[in-house]
Order: sequence, then structure tokens, then C-alpha cells
Amino acid sequence: MQSTKLKSIMAIALSSAMLFATAACGTSDKADAGTDSAKGSDAATITSYDVSSVEKDDTIAALLPESVTKDGKLTIGTNPSYAPAEFLDADGKTQIGYDMDLARAMGNIFGLETEIVSSNFDTIIPAIGSKYDLGIAAFTITKERMESVDFVSYFTAGMGYAVATGNPKNVDENDLCSLNVAVETGTVEEEAINKTAKQCKADGKKDITIQSSKQQTDATTAVVTGKADVFFADSPVVGYAIAQTDGQLEQLGKDFDEVPNAIAIKKGDSQTAEAVQKAMQKLMDDGTYTKILQHWGVESGALDKAEINPAVE
Repeated sequence: MQSTKLKSIMAIALSSAMLFATAACGTSDKADAGTDSAKGSDAATITSYDVSSVEKDDTIAALLPESVTKDGKLTIGTNPSYAPAEFLDADGKTQIGYDMDLARAMGNIFGLETEIVSSNFDTIIPAIGSKYDLGIAAFTITKERMESVDFVSYFTAGMGYAVATGNPKNVDENDLCSLNVAVETGTVEEEAINKTAKQCKADGKKDITIQSSKQQTDATTAVVTGKADVFFADSPVVGYAIAQTDGQLEQLGKDFDEVPNAIAIKKGDSQTAEAVQKAMQKLMDDGTYTKILQHWGVESGALDKAEINPAVE
């Protein structure tokens, strides 16, 4: 899903990033949130899309409840290890990516300072409404997640596999039994591979070894270094990882199971959900949204309508 232009500026070997891969394996949000291989050197050539021209919309801003606006900030939880949606700039602190550009553009529409907080992926949803106003971390909408939060859709992505170039371990995408599979903790891919592992056991086949990491970059590195046979992630992430690794990875098979990504909002907070939906729709309608996605080479995942809690399988 990467554009030729994006590939040309992102063809940076993962070897430099791998130097950081084992630097942060703690359990606290601060320790795990993007302090390892997500730091990389991509940001030397890739910068955020400039959203400074996006102005406040008083009508949309007025929809937000005081619980969000009282501190003058739009506080957003993210996990900056899921490039190109969200990852860290060269300073190791600033979150960039298409999700982050959209987040800051929405903050401008609301007339609020956008404060983005790096956290472990699986800790974000439980903290929405208390620690965070919103969660923006390439969340796939699932029925289970919708029991905990409300969603506003803004993008669509499939799933995909990546293996070492040439597929030296002869991985068959239709039979992952007996393999080492790397995923990011808390993702729908982790859910899916756990179900596949149970099926392997039920069929009397060898177990899948699931390598679940707090950072997607660690899952990617595991395949490059041969510690895992295949990694499983959202399709934009697979494409970006392949572009970064300078010929060390390739996609296995095609993308599948396209589903919407969405912004997570406190369950039952209809005012914030409406404000977010209208802000995202405004960005779609005025062309800012398209320009952001084109900047990151992921326009193939564009939607033309932002929806609150769209139906999913």
C-alpha cells in the first residue's frame, strides 16, 4: 500500500533501529511506549504534514462537553510503534504519522492544544474518559471493544503477513501451525492468531508459538533476525515495514479482512462522539484528510464518511 515516493524516502535499513530493539522491555507505559526500535532514523527524511492552517470551527467546538474542554487540551492516548500510523520522530519523543496528523488537525478544529501521550497499546482503551479524552492508535473496530468504548471511523485497513525475503522457511499463509508468529500485544491480530493456535491443537497439529510484543517494531525485528517465522499486522504497517527494511522482508500473500479503523471515545459520551465525527467529516470534506493520507502514502485506505459506531461483523 506504499506509494513509490514514500518507498524511496523510507528505504532505510532496519539494522540501525534494531540496535534499540532490546533497550526497553519493562511494563510501565513510560518504559514501553516507543522507547525502543520505534525511534529509528525515518524521521530524518519523513516529517509530519503541516496542519497549522486548519482553523477552529466554533460550531463543532461547541459540541464538546466541559469534561474535555476545561483544561484547554485534547488529550490523546497512542502507541507510537505502529508506523506509518503513529511512531516517534528522531527526537525519540514527538509522535508522528498519519494518525497523529489527523489528531492535531482535530485539535485545531476544536481550538484546543493537542496533547498526545505515549502508552502501551493494551492500556489505552481502559484509560479513555479518565486519563485520555480520546484513543487514536489504529484501533480496529470490534464488537468486544465496542462494549468498552464508542468509535468514530476514519480509515480502513486489512491484515497481512510479512516474512524474510525469499520466504526461506517456506511459510504457508494457510497453515501457520508449528510456526513462530510475531504480533503486537492487544491487537486484533493477536486475537486472531490465538484462535488459529487453538484450531491447530484441535486438529492435532503442532502448536503455534506466539511471540507477543508491546511494540510492533519488536515483532518486525523478530522476523528480520530470524527469531520469528512471520509477523502479522495491519496492512499499512506491513507495507511500511517492508519499505523500511531495504529488501529484508516481503509480504506473504495478499491483504485480507479489511475493516475500519476508528477513534475511541468514552462509552456513552455522545457529545464528544458527535464532535469527533463532525470534525473528522470536515477534514474529509475540505481535502485536508486526503492530503494527510497522500503525504504518508496510505490514501488507498481513505473513507469518505466518518461514522459513529458503524456496524462490523
